[in-house]
Amino acid sequence: MQKIISAVVADIGKVLLGKDHQVKLALACLLSRGHLLIEDLPGMGKTTLAHALAQALGLSYKRVQFTSDMLPADIVGVSIFERDSGSFRFHEGPVFSQLLLADEINRASPKTQSALLEAMEERQVSVDGETRPLPQPFFVIATQNPMHQSGTFSLPESQLDRFLMRISLGYPTREAERALFQGVDPREQLRQLRPRLDRAGLAKLQALVGQVKASASLLDYLERLVLHTRQSQECPVGLSPRGALALLHAARAWALIHARGHVVPEDIQAVLPAVAGHRLQSESGDGAQLVERLIRQVDVIAA
Repeated sequence: MQKIISAVVADIGKVLLGKDHQVKLALACLLSRGHLLIEDLPGMGKTTLAHALAQALGLSYKRVQFTSDMLPADIVGVSIFERDSGSFRFHEGPVFSQLLLADEINRASPKTQSALLEAMEERQVSVDGETRPLPQPFFVIATQNPMHQSGTFSLPESQLDRFLMRISLGYPTREAERALFQGVDPREQLRQLRPRLDRAGLAKLQALVGQVKASASLLDYLERLVLHTRQSQECPVGLSPRGALALLHAARAWALIHARGHVVPEDIQAVLPAVAGHRLQSESGDGAQLVERLIRQVDVIAA
């Protein structure tokens, strides 16, 4: 399976040049059965990464462009009366897919954003008093523009916490941008991308994540990190139990991607910014700086 993981990362790396670290984080998120939030400026490749992941992992894929006038029914679906049968028939919305790309999610109103909460947590939606299961596996990859841009709404904390990771792509390296100038077309690379996995193969990889071992000393380190966020005056809101579990699952997936059968402290540190950055709140609102200080202040080995 390690060859398949390496092939997936390499294939997506041909589409999204110079972003191997972010690609591995995104893959670790999906292998951990989590949802992914990508925050960056327009034109950085957020949508391209989501589409490439869907194709490389062999997942059915639907995209929803969020706008200010979108309604919850535009996502989950709606029941329409059919005259011929004399009854209502439910028409599924785009949420009924294995990978849903919620593009520019923070341009929709909070009411519409909340339509995804049940789907992300329970893998089901409730419409007209009936609960409908979603396809398995089910992932949400949402993109959002920076909050200083016009026409955006803040994601509520309850929804932010549903995302296992938040990542940012950033500007390309000089080498990657030069390759774009010289004619490397990401859209053409995306069209040539072929699935490396099917549903059974992805399920097997996800099961392997759960088998990656975490020693008692490693769990002690994890507990010290979590406890520090809850006791530090720099963090008005510390990591919740869900956030702590997300950190462990992501570290296991990161270890698997790097061909290790056990988690090391460097695995936790590698995924910590993506897992905890959007969960830790400060007066400045900059969770990234809090995470950097957290890594420096908490010893790997207990004193």
